[in-house]
Amino acid sequence: MRNIKIIDQDILDQDLQGYVYFLSHNFDFAILNKACQQLYKPLKEAIKNRGFTGKSQSSLVLLGINNDNPVYIILLGLGDLDKKSLNIEDYRRTVGELVKIAQTNKIKSIGFNMPDPLIMDISYRRLAQETSTILHKAAYHFDKFINSPERKIKFDFDIFISLPENISDIEKNNVKDGINSGISIGNAINKTRYFCDMPPSELTPTIFANKAQELAKEYENLTCKIFNESEIIEMGMGGLAGVSRGSTEECKLAILEYNYAPEYAPTVAIVGKGITFDSGGLSLKPAKAMESMKDDMAGAAVVISVMELIAQFKPKINVIALAPMSENMPSGSALKPGDIVRFYNGKTAEVLNTDAEGRLVLADALSYAVANYNLSAIIDLATLTGDCAHFLGPYYAGIMGNDQNLIQKIIQNSYKSGDRVWQLPLDEDYHKAITSKIADMSNIGNPLYRAGAITAAFFLKNFVDNIPWVHIDTAGVAFNVPEIPYLKPGATGYGIRLLIDLLMDWQ
Repeated sequence: MRNIKIIDQDILDQDLQGYVYFLSHNFDFAILNKACQQLYKPLKEAIKNRGFTGKSQSSLVLLGINNDNPVYIILLGLGDLDKKSLNIEDYRRTVGELVKIAQTNKIKSIGFNMPDPLIMDISYRRLAQETSTILHKAAYHFDKFINSPERKIKFDFDIFISLPENISDIEKNNVKDGINSGISIGNAINKTRYFCDMPPSELTPTIFANKAQELAKEYENLTCKIFNESEIIEMGMGGLAGVSRGSTEECKLAILEYNYAPEYAPTVAIVGKGITFDSGGLSLKPAKAMESMKDDMAGAAVVISVMELIAQFKPKINVIALAPMSENMPSGSALKPGDIVRFYNGKTAEVLNTDAEGRLVLADALSYAVANYNLSAIIDLATLTGDCAHFLGPYYAGIMGNDQNLIQKIIQNSYKSGDRVWQLPLDEDYHKAITSKIADMSNIGNPLYRAGAITAAFFLKNFVDNIPWVHIDTAGVAFNVPEIPYLKPGATGYGIRLLIDLLMDWQ
């Protein structure tokens, strides 16, 4: 997308290739009087003949003429316009459908009137931010390795957004600020998706860690520390080092810091799992299950990209991002089922399955964060368990933790941001499932307890002490989410919107 421009005139006063109308269910046809006169006289009859009524997420594309040039008339249904039925997610998906239409028809310039934010119970600034975020998010397509021009569906276009005549100058500035914030968020989401969609041999732990280092060089309010494998071993991070043993690639621990005011401001740590490829190790995955395992570093990609937004938006808190990065590969030197690893905090785990590796690398990163920072809270994101993906499907991440206030805050932010979560129990009954007879714990749960997503969270709970902590299992939502217009096959960038909303509104 080239530009998003705010205009004071009606969109029909602009010379565009596409004119867009967001319409409520059973809308008043008088809204389209000017379009009928200027673009297509039998417009109302065509709409009735095609059966378009403005139902939620419905669309209709018609052709018209403006100044002797062919133009597209794009009608998008918002559904019933009341606060109970029209939420911001309906609007997001409608904007996503608009981008699909523009890309399919190669429309170079599009205009629309900004809907009334009151019908979605949000501000002008927030609506503008959501609009530009989704415009960018929906336009993403990973085509780096596609040579055929006809298969490159990305298409650049200009967007013209018309504001109401009676809008105040203050609200105009709020809209502009919202548009700019949304562009930054959309770009961060797409950068995260790009990292996840890259072939695993082209985003190794070393290459990935270098991306974090480059980010810190770009922003003077960020600092970065990269621990290499020898340092990781020396520090006693047996989980991260152990997972890396089977690979020819070194593991890394990347830490990005944003300090607002270390003396008194809250400090929040965000930790992301960074397995750049997960074969399962010696507990080898089936071949089909490996196809999307380049995405097993989605949590790390999210926390790194969130730090870029933090550097731009400058919240009044301190934020620390930790990304343990490794490949989980089988070889003669690989971690073996039956091995015992010792973590940074001194605790030990019996490794019964080397495919339960994410919790091993997160354990060291969590331990390091707790030991080295005065934390107000710690949040980890990880594509951790297939069990969570099977339980919740592709639309909700699982959330568990030791602090209900923090959990509730994240749940509320999840509906606002669109990155939705669903709370799973973390009752002490499940803790028995990870008991080991020869170590402090085992890295998989006893099959009698089932509930693999919950027992994995109990494993992580051993490494956060009494710090308010939340674990978000993104296994089902980080990759290949179907039937959402602003997402294409591949990585989703789940977690960027959730975390940036949470951190910017931190109390």
